Amino acid sequence: MLDFHVLTIFPEMFASFTETSICKRAIEAGLIGVWPVNFRDFTTDKHRRVDDAPFGGGAGMLIAPQSVFDCFAHIRARQQGKRAVNVYMSPAGEPLSTHMAQELASYDAVNILCGHYEGVDQRILDNLIDREISIGDYVLTGGELPAMVLMDCVMRQVDGVLGNEESRGEESFSAANAGLLEYPQYTRPADFRGITVPPVLLSGHHANIKAWQRREAILRTAQRRPELLAKADLTEKEKEEFL
Repeated sequence: MLDFHVLTIFPEMFASFTETSICKRAIEAGLIGVWPVNFRDFTTDKHRRVDDAPFGGGAGMLIAPQSVFDCFAHIRARQQGKRAVNVYMSPAGEPLSTHMAQELASYDAVNILCGHYEGVDQRILDNLIDREISIGDYVLTGGELPAMVLMDCVMRQVDGVLGNEESRGEESFSAANAGLLEYPQYTRPADFRGITVPPVLLSGHHANIKAWQRREAILRTAQRRPELLAKADLTEKEKEEFL
């Protein structure tokens, strides 16, 4: 079982995430756990404040260290003997990837700190955080939405979470798909208002279908994410044609 502990001042944001779709089924099956923890509950400030103005001036407020340090100490005390990693969601972090999600899924627990305001005191990052992770080159109001993206991405790598484990291997960026974007897919009807499915997919010839899927995956990657081709697992003939 993989446990996610999410340190946040808005734990209510995770209610719909944990009560719908794949996440709900994975929790009910005992494959994952999602535990939002309000680090405001750990503040010693009589007004329950968790933020303060930055030294040296500047716009906005920072999450102060006390409540976060004490919240992490509380969580880690409950994780004795478990292999855990502490994560901070930040636009300055490493870009989230499938490879990273697979690595995080190997832990017993992933503890995710959600920042707010202008960020967090650097001492939190230096002393408590193992990895800073970004979901893109943009800034959001807080770390709660990125935390949900991270959890969704990671839980898909846990055996049993997906109904069809083979689908995970064929997705974009997967090792089985050679690091390429996924090929186009179609379902019935074969002719929808004059828009037809590629004939090869109706042929029943599995070798030809696989070859078509491979070529379409390379073409899509070349058109949309050409930088991925340099790292993709291509044959010499494919390299000559597409690189």
